[in-house]
Amino acid sequence: MSERAVAIEAVERASQVCKAVFKRLVTDETLTKKDKSPVTVADYSAQAVVNSILEKHFPNDPIVGEEDSKDLQGDAGRVLREKVVDLVNTATDAPMSADEVLRAIDRGQYTGGSTGRHWTLDPIDGTKGFLRGEQFAVCLALIVDGKVRLGVVGCPNLPYDISKQTEDKGVLAVAVEEQGAFQRRLGAPDDVETPVLVSIVEDACNASFCESVESGHSNHGDNAKIAELLGITKQSVRMDSQCKYVAVARGDADIYLRLPVDSKYVEKIWDHAAGNIIITEAGGQVSDIDGKPLDFSLGRTLTANRGVVAANANIFATVLAAVQTTLANKE
Repeated sequence: MSERAVAIEAVERASQVCKAVFKRLVTDETLTKKDKSPVTVADYSAQAVVNSILEKHFPNDPIVGEEDSKDLQGDAGRVLREKVVDLVNTATDAPMSADEVLRAIDRGQYTGGSTGRHWTLDPIDGTKGFLRGEQFAVCLALIVDGKVRLGVVGCPNLPYDISKQTEDKGVLAVAVEEQGAFQRRLGAPDDVETPVLVSIVEDACNASFCESVESGHSNHGDNAKIAELLGITKQSVRMDSQCKYVAVARGDADIYLRLPVDSKYVEKIWDHAAGNIIITEAGGQVSDIDGKPLDFSLGRTLTANRGVVAANANIFATVLAAVQTTLANKE
Protein backbone atom coordinates (compact mmCIF):
# COMPACT_ATOMS: atom_id res chain seq x y z
CA MET A 1 0.00 0.00 0.00
CA SER A 2 1.13 3.55 -0.68
CA GLU A 3 1.80 6.04 2.09
CA ARG A 4 -1.40 7.81 1.05
CA ALA A 5 -3.55 4.68 1.35
CA VAL A 6 -1.99 3.66 4.68
CA ALA A 7 -2.46 7.14 6.14
CA ILE A 8 -6.11 7.16 5.07
CA GLU A 9 -6.70 3.74 6.65
CA ALA A 10 -5.01 4.84 9.88
CA VAL A 11 -7.05 8.04 10.17
CA GLU A 12 -10.27 6.22 9.28
CA ARG A 13 -9.76 3.64 12.03
CA ALA A 14 -8.67 6.19 14.61
CA SER A 15 -11.74 8.31 13.82
CA GLN A 16 -13.88 5.21 14.33
CA VAL A 17 -12.31 4.72 17.78
CA CYS A 18 -12.91 8.37 18.73
CA LYS A 19 -16.57 8.10 17.79
CA ALA A 20 -16.86 4.93 19.88
CA VAL A 21 -15.30 6.70 22.87
CA PHE A 22 -17.76 9.56 22.55
CA LYS A 23 -20.72 7.21 22.34
CA ARG A 24 -19.59 5.10 25.32
CA LEU A 25 -18.01 7.62 27.68
CA VAL A 26 -19.20 11.17 27.04
CA THR A 27 -22.35 11.99 29.01
CA ASP A 28 -24.14 15.10 30.21
CA GLU A 29 -22.46 14.52 33.57
CA THR A 30 -19.04 14.49 31.87
CA LEU A 31 -19.69 17.93 30.40
CA THR A 32 -21.15 19.35 33.62
CA LYS A 33 -18.09 18.28 35.59
CA LYS A 34 -15.70 19.34 32.80
CA ASP A 35 -14.34 15.78 32.99
CA LYS A 36 -11.70 15.32 30.30
CA SER A 37 -11.13 11.60 30.89
CA PRO A 38 -13.00 10.54 27.70
CA VAL A 39 -10.59 12.70 25.69
CA THR A 40 -7.68 10.99 27.42
CA VAL A 41 -9.02 7.56 26.50
CA ALA A 42 -9.63 8.66 22.91
CA ASP A 43 -6.18 10.27 22.60
CA TYR A 44 -4.35 7.14 23.73
CA SER A 45 -6.59 4.79 21.76
CA ALA A 46 -6.33 6.75 18.52
CA GLN A 47 -2.54 7.06 18.83
CA ALA A 48 -2.18 3.32 19.44
CA VAL A 49 -4.33 2.50 16.41
CA VAL A 50 -2.50 4.85 14.05
CA ASN A 51 0.96 3.90 15.28
CA SER A 52 0.28 0.18 15.00
CA ILE A 53 -0.91 0.58 11.40
CA LEU A 54 2.13 2.68 10.51
CA GLU A 55 4.43 0.11 12.14
CA LYS A 56 2.83 -2.70 10.15
CA HIS A 57 3.44 -1.00 6.80
CA PHE A 58 6.50 1.17 7.50
CA PRO A 59 8.32 -0.43 10.46
CA ASN A 60 11.38 1.79 10.10
CA ASP A 61 9.50 5.09 10.08
CA PRO A 62 9.66 7.00 13.40
CA ILE A 63 6.65 8.95 14.65
CA VAL A 64 6.30 12.31 16.38
CA GLY A 65 3.15 11.85 18.46
CA GLU A 66 1.51 13.86 21.20
CA GLU A 67 1.13 11.14 23.84
CA ASP A 68 3.27 8.66 25.80
CA SER A 69 2.12 5.73 27.90
CA LYS A 70 3.44 6.68 31.35
CA ASP A 71 -0.04 7.35 32.81
CA LEU A 72 -1.17 3.92 31.63
CA GLN A 73 1.59 1.98 33.37
CA GLY A 74 1.39 -0.10 36.56
CA ASP A 75 -1.45 -0.39 39.05
CA ALA A 76 -2.16 3.34 38.98
CA GLY A 77 -2.88 3.21 35.25
CA ARG A 78 -4.80 -0.07 35.21
CA VAL A 79 -8.36 1.27 34.85
CA LEU A 80 -7.43 3.73 32.12
CA ARG A 81 -5.22 1.13 30.42
CA GLU A 82 -8.04 -1.42 30.29
CA LYS A 83 -10.40 1.12 28.71
CA VAL A 84 -7.80 2.03 26.10
CA VAL A 85 -6.99 -1.59 25.20
CA ASP A 86 -10.70 -2.37 24.90
CA LEU A 87 -11.27 0.58 22.56
CA VAL A 88 -8.18 -0.11 20.45
CA ASN A 89 -9.36 -3.65 19.81
CA THR A 90 -12.61 -2.38 18.28
CA ALA A 91 -10.57 -1.04 15.36
CA THR A 92 -7.77 -3.54 14.77
CA ASP A 93 -7.70 -6.61 12.52
CA ALA A 94 -6.13 -8.74 15.27
CA PRO A 95 -6.44 -8.26 19.05
CA MET A 96 -3.61 -6.32 20.69
CA SER A 97 -2.37 -7.08 24.19
CA ALA A 98 -1.91 -4.34 26.77
CA ASP A 99 1.86 -4.45 26.24
CA GLU A 100 1.43 -4.11 22.48
CA VAL A 101 -0.89 -1.14 22.92
CA LEU A 102 1.54 0.63 25.27
CA ARG A 103 4.45 -0.03 22.91
CA ALA A 104 2.45 1.33 19.98
CA ILE A 105 1.67 4.53 21.89
CA ASP A 106 5.33 4.99 22.78
CA ARG A 107 6.39 4.76 19.14
CA GLY A 108 5.36 8.43 19.05
CA GLN A 109 8.36 9.74 20.99
CA TYR A 110 10.62 10.61 18.03
CA THR A 111 12.24 14.03 18.24
CA GLY A 112 11.75 14.95 14.58
CA GLY A 113 14.30 16.88 12.54
CA SER A 114 15.49 17.88 9.09
CA THR A 115 16.68 14.58 7.62
CA GLY A 116 14.98 11.34 6.68
CA ARG A 117 11.30 10.60 6.95
CA HIS A 118 8.94 10.55 9.90
CA TRP A 119 5.24 10.87 10.61
CA THR A 120 3.57 13.31 12.96
CA LEU A 121 0.23 12.61 14.60
CA ASP A 122 -2.35 14.53 16.60
CA PRO A 123 -4.73 11.76 17.71
CA ILE A 124 -7.42 14.23 18.80
CA ASP A 125 -7.06 17.85 17.79
CA GLY A 126 -9.79 19.95 19.39
CA THR A 127 -10.46 18.31 22.74
CA LYS A 128 -13.19 20.75 23.78
CA GLY A 129 -14.94 20.31 20.46
CA PHE A 130 -14.77 16.55 20.94
CA LEU A 131 -16.40 16.76 24.38
CA ARG A 132 -19.16 19.01 23.04
CA GLY A 133 -19.88 16.61 20.19
CA GLU A 134 -18.74 19.31 17.77
CA GLN A 135 -15.59 19.66 15.67
CA PHE A 136 -12.42 17.68 16.34
CA ALA A 137 -9.93 16.03 14.01
CA VAL A 138 -7.51 13.13 13.72
CA CYS A 139 -4.46 14.54 11.92
CA LEU A 140 -1.58 12.62 10.35
CA ALA A 141 1.25 13.88 8.15
CA LEU A 142 4.38 12.47 6.55
CA ILE A 143 7.47 14.69 6.71
CA VAL A 144 10.48 13.95 4.52
CA ASP A 145 13.72 15.91 4.95
CA GLY A 146 11.88 18.55 6.94
CA LYS A 147 9.06 19.12 4.45
CA VAL A 148 5.45 17.93 4.69
CA ARG A 149 4.76 15.60 1.76
CA LEU A 150 1.39 14.10 2.74
CA GLY A 151 -1.43 15.10 5.06
CA VAL A 152 -4.67 13.41 6.09
CA VAL A 153 -7.28 15.02 8.37
CA GLY A 154 -10.32 13.09 9.57
CA CYS A 155 -13.21 15.29 10.73
CA PRO A 156 -15.92 12.97 12.10
CA ASN A 157 -18.47 15.72 12.80
CA LEU A 158 -17.84 18.09 9.88
CA PRO A 159 -20.70 18.22 7.37
CA TYR A 160 -19.69 17.09 3.88
CA ASP A 161 -21.53 20.18 2.65
CA ILE A 162 -21.19 23.10 5.09
CA SER A 163 -24.59 24.47 4.00
CA LYS A 164 -26.27 21.28 5.32
CA GLN A 165 -25.25 21.38 8.97
CA THR A 166 -27.43 18.55 10.24
CA GLU A 167 -26.82 15.84 7.64
CA ASP A 168 -24.08 13.83 5.93
CA LYS A 169 -21.44 14.38 8.64
CA GLY A 170 -17.91 13.03 8.48
CA VAL A 171 -15.18 14.25 6.13
CA LEU A 172 -11.74 12.90 5.30
CA ALA A 173 -9.40 15.39 3.60
CA VAL A 174 -6.13 14.29 2.01
CA ALA A 175 -3.32 15.99 0.12
CA VAL A 176 -0.06 14.81 -1.40
CA GLU A 177 2.62 17.25 -2.49
CA GLU A 178 1.99 18.44 -6.07
CA GLN A 179 -1.07 16.19 -6.44
CA GLY A 180 -3.82 18.47 -5.14
CA ALA A 181 -6.22 18.21 -2.20
CA PHE A 182 -9.31 16.04 -2.02
CA GLN A 183 -12.17 15.14 0.29
CA ARG A 184 -14.50 12.19 0.68
CA ARG A 185 -16.99 11.00 3.23
CA LEU A 186 -15.39 9.58 6.35
CA GLY A 187 -16.29 5.96 6.96
CA ALA A 188 -17.21 5.41 3.32
CA PRO A 189 -14.14 3.87 1.64
CA ASP A 190 -15.99 3.46 -1.65
CA ASP A 191 -16.96 7.14 -1.76
CA VAL A 192 -15.49 9.03 -4.71
CA GLU A 193 -12.86 11.60 -3.79
CA THR A 194 -13.58 15.09 -5.07
CA PRO A 195 -11.00 17.87 -5.44
CA VAL A 196 -11.19 20.76 -3.00
CA LEU A 197 -10.14 24.31 -3.83
CA VAL A 198 -9.89 27.47 -1.76
CA SER A 199 -12.34 30.27 -2.43
CA ILE A 200 -11.85 32.70 -5.30
CA VAL A 201 -12.65 35.82 -3.26
CA GLU A 202 -10.50 38.62 -4.68
CA ASP A 203 -11.26 41.43 -2.24
CA ALA A 204 -10.60 40.81 1.44
CA CYS A 205 -13.66 42.85 2.43
CA ASN A 206 -15.80 40.05 0.99
CA ALA A 207 -13.97 37.34 2.92
CA SER A 208 -14.88 35.49 6.10
CA PHE A 209 -12.75 34.16 8.94
CA CYS A 210 -12.67 30.63 10.25
CA GLU A 211 -12.02 30.97 13.99
CA SER A 212 -11.81 28.81 17.08
CA VAL A 213 -14.93 28.48 19.19
CA GLU A 214 -12.91 29.63 22.19
CA SER A 215 -10.04 32.10 22.35
CA GLY A 216 -7.46 29.94 24.15
CA HIS A 217 -5.31 29.33 21.07
CA SER A 218 -5.79 32.55 19.11
CA ASN A 219 -6.53 36.13 20.06
CA HIS A 220 -10.12 36.89 19.05
CA GLY A 221 -9.71 40.57 19.92
CA ASP A 222 -6.88 40.94 17.40
CA ASN A 223 -8.96 39.07 14.84
CA ALA A 224 -11.74 41.62 15.26
CA LYS A 225 -9.30 44.50 14.70
CA ILE A 226 -7.90 42.81 11.59
CA ALA A 227 -11.43 42.28 10.28
CA GLU A 228 -12.17 45.97 10.81
CA LEU A 229 -8.97 46.95 9.00
CA LEU A 230 -9.89 44.72 6.06
CA GLY A 231 -13.51 45.87 6.00
CA ILE A 232 -14.82 42.37 6.73
CA THR A 233 -18.40 42.26 7.96
CA LYS A 234 -19.32 38.61 7.33
CA GLN A 235 -19.90 36.46 10.39
CA SER A 236 -17.03 34.13 11.21
CA VAL A 237 -17.28 30.37 10.76
CA ARG A 238 -16.43 28.96 14.20
CA MET A 239 -15.05 25.50 14.87
CA ASP A 240 -12.27 23.78 16.78
CA SER A 241 -9.24 21.84 15.52
CA GLN A 242 -7.57 21.45 12.13
CA CYS A 243 -11.08 21.21 10.70
CA LYS A 244 -10.48 24.96 10.21
CA TYR A 245 -7.75 24.18 7.69
CA VAL A 246 -10.16 21.86 5.86
CA ALA A 247 -12.90 24.51 5.91
CA VAL A 248 -10.61 27.10 4.30
CA ALA A 249 -9.20 24.54 1.85
CA ARG A 250 -12.66 23.80 0.47
CA GLY A 251 -13.87 27.41 0.48
CA ASP A 252 -16.26 27.31 3.46
CA ALA A 253 -14.32 30.32 4.79
CA ASP A 254 -11.48 32.38 3.35
CA ILE A 255 -9.04 33.18 6.19
CA TYR A 256 -7.64 31.25 9.15
CA LEU A 257 -5.51 33.07 11.71
CA ARG A 258 -3.81 31.60 14.74
CA LEU A 259 -2.38 34.68 16.41
CA PRO A 260 -0.02 34.43 19.38
CA VAL A 261 -1.74 34.75 22.76
CA ASP A 262 1.49 34.23 24.68
CA SER A 263 4.98 35.30 23.62
CA LYS A 264 6.44 32.12 25.09
CA TYR A 265 4.10 29.65 23.37
CA VAL A 266 5.60 27.60 20.55
CA GLU A 267 3.32 25.71 18.16
CA LYS A 268 3.62 21.92 17.89
CA ILE A 269 4.25 20.40 14.46
CA TRP A 270 1.33 17.95 14.80
CA ASP A 271 -1.11 20.86 15.19
CA HIS A 272 -0.35 22.19 11.70
CA ALA A 273 1.50 19.73 9.43
CA ALA A 274 -1.50 17.99 7.83
CA GLY A 275 -3.63 21.14 7.61
CA ASN A 276 -0.76 23.11 6.10
CA ILE A 277 -0.36 20.84 3.06
CA ILE A 278 -4.12 20.48 2.56
CA ILE A 279 -4.52 24.25 2.23
CA THR A 280 -1.48 24.74 -0.01
CA GLU A 281 -2.49 21.86 -2.28
CA ALA A 282 -5.99 23.38 -2.48
CA GLY A 283 -4.45 26.57 -3.88
CA GLY A 284 -4.07 28.57 -0.69
CA GLN A 285 -1.07 30.05 1.07
CA VAL A 286 0.18 29.55 4.63
CA SER A 287 2.86 31.41 6.58
CA ASP A 288 3.55 32.64 10.08
CA ILE A 289 2.76 36.23 11.11
CA ASP A 290 6.17 37.34 9.78
CA GLY A 291 5.44 35.91 6.34
CA LYS A 292 7.82 32.96 6.77
CA PRO A 293 6.80 29.44 5.70
CA LEU A 294 6.11 27.06 8.56
CA ASP A 295 9.36 25.18 9.23
CA PHE A 296 8.74 21.54 10.15
CA SER A 297 12.45 20.62 10.14
CA LEU A 298 13.37 21.76 13.66
CA GLY A 299 12.02 18.96 15.81
CA ARG A 300 8.68 18.62 17.58
CA THR A 301 7.86 22.34 17.55
CA LEU A 302 7.73 25.25 15.10
CA THR A 303 10.48 27.12 16.92
CA ALA A 304 11.28 29.37 13.94
CA ASN A 305 7.69 30.59 13.57
CA ARG A 306 5.16 32.79 15.36
CA GLY A 307 1.49 32.18 14.74
CA VAL A 308 -0.20 31.08 11.51
CA VAL A 309 -1.85 32.96 8.65
CA ALA A 310 -3.73 31.03 5.94
CA ALA A 311 -5.87 32.39 3.09
CA ASN A 312 -6.54 32.04 -0.59
CA ALA A 313 -3.73 33.34 -2.79
CA ASN A 314 -5.76 36.34 -4.05
CA ILE A 315 -6.04 37.99 -0.65
CA PHE A 316 -3.14 36.44 1.26
CA ALA A 317 -0.74 39.41 0.97
CA THR A 318 -3.47 41.86 2.02
CA VAL A 319 -4.44 39.72 5.01
CA LEU A 320 -0.83 39.28 6.11
CA ALA A 321 -0.24 43.03 5.92
CA ALA A 322 -3.33 43.68 8.07
CA VAL A 323 -2.12 41.12 10.62
CA GLN A 324 1.30 42.75 10.83
CA THR A 325 -0.16 46.25 11.11
CA THR A 326 -2.54 45.21 13.89
CA LEU A 327 0.12 43.40 15.90
CA ALA A 328 2.65 46.23 15.42
CA ASN A 329 0.16 48.70 16.87
CA LYS A 330 0.03 46.63 20.07
CA GLU A 331 3.76 46.87 20.71
